[in-house]
Amino acid sequence: MPKARDYIANLAAAGRYHLTVEEMGKALGISRNAAALALNRLSKQALVASPARGFYTIVPPEYKRLGSLPADQFVPALMQWRHTEYYAGLLTAAQYHGAAHHRPQVFQVMLDKNERPIRCGAVRVSFVARKRLREVPVDAFNTPRGTVRVSTPEATAVDLAGYPRHAGGLDQVATVLSELAEKIGSQPLVVAASTAPMPWSQRLGYLLELVGAMDQASGLKNYVRDNARDWTPLVPGRTRKRAKPSEEWRLYVNAEVEPEA
Repeated sequence: MPKARDYIANLAAAGRYHLTVEEMGKALGISRNAAALALNRLSKQALVASPARGFYTIVPPEYKRLGSLPADQFVPALMQWRHTEYYAGLLTAAQYHGAAHHRPQVFQVMLDKNERPIRCGAVRVSFVARKRLREVPVDAFNTPRGTVRVSTPEATAVDLAGYPRHAGGLDQVATVLSELAEKIGSQPLVVAASTAPMPWSQRLGYLLELVGAMDQASGLKNYVRDNARDWTPLVPGRTRKRAKPSEEWRLYVNAEVEPEA
């Protein structure tokens, strides 16, 4: 046990806060089972935490109450270990870009396929499948343990329009867009929109204009005019009866959207 404790202490001293069972077994010259048992004991002492089977994070004193490293400090290493492309998106990304009207309770990660959510101590991570993930524009943000990939403001806006139920509904989406708008460029928004289904652009353009971001929506309006073949509802699956048509966005406005003041 002292060897295992010394091993993780040395890793932390060298600035590394993640490890695998196999790495520890190899470093200490013990079997995988013995390494797993040692890590289990360290976990019970709140010295390490395991967000995924076989993968552990070292929990420094400042995060003892959290019972884990914050998600942005272990998700990049976990995704690298899994050889999985990812980016932090939706409300999590909006927060990185300064739109933090409501602090998200879950760290939202976009992948190219669905994964089970993670609960590690008080930390929660959810995963959302995103087609054409590798084409989505991203920024890199520094954390105390490295960098994390985050969708650009424009790509974040596109995803919010595409996944409103993962963002608290359209009222919440509109609220976040109003806060995000000053970071959004008209032409970069078109580039981000080209990685997503056309209905997302139609909804996003309408919502941006609703919150007064006319300049930001201008390029998107041309993009929709030139490329949208079909009309789409603002809220999929909801009746279109008595919906107001928005000619510019080829959109059936079948819901009242009220962003928070």
